[in-house]
Amino acid sequence: MAVDYSVIVVYLAGMLAMGWWGMRRARSKSEFLVAGRRLGPAMYSGTMAAIVLGGASTIGGVGLGYQYGLSGAWMVFTIGLGLLALSVFFSARIARLKVYTVSEMLDLRYGGGRAGIISGVVMWAYTLMLAVTSTIAYATIFDVLFDMHRTAAIVLGGSIVVAYSTLGGMWSITLTDMVQFVVKTVGVLLLLLPIAVVKAGGFSEMKAQLPTEYFDPLGIGGETIFTYVLIYTFGMLIGQDIWQRVFTARSDRTAKWGGTVAGTYCLAYALAGAVIGTAAKVLYPKLGSADDAFATIVKDELPVGVRGLVLAAALAAVMSTSSGALIACATVANNDIWSRLRGIGGNAPAGEHDEVKGNRAFILLMGLAVIATAIAIDNVVEALTVAYNLLVGGLLVPILGGLVWKRGTVYGALASVVAGGVAVVVLMATYGILANEPVYYGLLASLAAYLIVSLATPATDAAVLAAWRERLAGRSAELASEPVPASQ
Repeated sequence: MAVDYSVIVVYLAGMLAMGWWGMRRARSKSEFLVAGRRLGPAMYSGTMAAIVLGGASTIGGVGLGYQYGLSGAWMVFTIGLGLLALSVFFSARIARLKVYTVSEMLDLRYGGGRAGIISGVVMWAYTLMLAVTSTIAYATIFDVLFDMHRTAAIVLGGSIVVAYSTLGGMWSITLTDMVQFVVKTVGVLLLLLPIAVVKAGGFSEMKAQLPTEYFDPLGIGGETIFTYVLIYTFGMLIGQDIWQRVFTARSDRTAKWGGTVAGTYCLAYALAGAVIGTAAKVLYPKLGSADDAFATIVKDELPVGVRGLVLAAALAAVMSTSSGALIACATVANNDIWSRLRGIGGNAPAGEHDEVKGNRAFILLMGLAVIATAIAIDNVVEALTVAYNLLVGGLLVPILGGLVWKRGTVYGALASVVAGGVAVVVLMATYGILANEPVYYGLLASLAAYLIVSLATPATDAAVLAAWRERLAGRSAELASEPVPASQ
């Protein structure tokens, strides 16, 4: 294992070095939070794929393949579908807005700033829990690597992510995500996938050993697939962690086509995870937990060196999602909640206070909160479900409604957030966190409130809508302290 340990240590040291290098580039708020809005197609595609494919997509995706066969790909597949939908239909408009958070978009669309702080609190809760679930996953990986205690593993993995994210913000995260994208591609797609299939005797042997439902594309169940679409596909459309990456694109064309490439990559990654899990079922038919499939096949079937690289790939998957969620959480906490409570607009001139220093402090503070919460929480699935139920139930309707329906009003948006959020919380308490009803009925309550209240209240001021259309078209002036992106 010495060689495997060396691979992991070099990888972790490289992540910290990237953070230090990124610190030298993060000189303004724009550079720190959205990488100066300068990412080209290749880097944008790689970093977008890295953030959406985390530990749940890698370890969890293989686990679903172990449990359900090829239809276990649906969870990650719906993530890819959501990213494709975002990229094709909405990303160009989102990139042209030149904002930093989803709540700032709501303020621009509805006016008055009244929707911002409420939506900011909901989005903060989502990004915090997303970061927590990613951080908990370190315990699984470091347990396989070093037989490390859960708390120590969370502190070690979380501290590395907090360190490089705090140092260089989005520039550091972008650089590390590109490395993580390459490591995941090589480790999972090019190494683990073919080795697992060969070790299982090939597809013919896999079909001979397993029940036919393991090769049924819909074997996981239609209701489960529908729930995945509601939670993950729609969640990809509105999450601050995803939008903040869209803001890094240097042009709306980059956001559209770069995101399309990343979404297509997610579809391939989904199928790979399911195939690896199916192969693991042949090799280890009686594992205690489906989520042990990834670690078991890596530990028992891969040669020295390759094993270290594939475990680094799993670590990369967790770190990319964790760092993206962390900077999103800190950005929302600072720009949408703290700044509003202090009476400072999200786009206040940089000269009024050191914005980079302030955002760096918030990443550190939120990072410590994430590590502490991860230590206290045991159930990753429940934490992730709470996060996505709140996001989709509370914010999907007012965000997409604002983008596609000009009659939507600020009062409709506020009613939608409150109705959907309250319904989700009450129904989770009634039916259980993992039940499907909270997101189903939460969405219906949110939609009904949005439509009824919007139609019952005066239309949004014409000047607000005119300014909104100018911003969507990319014709508005640059934000304060916002650099003009480099010409293509």
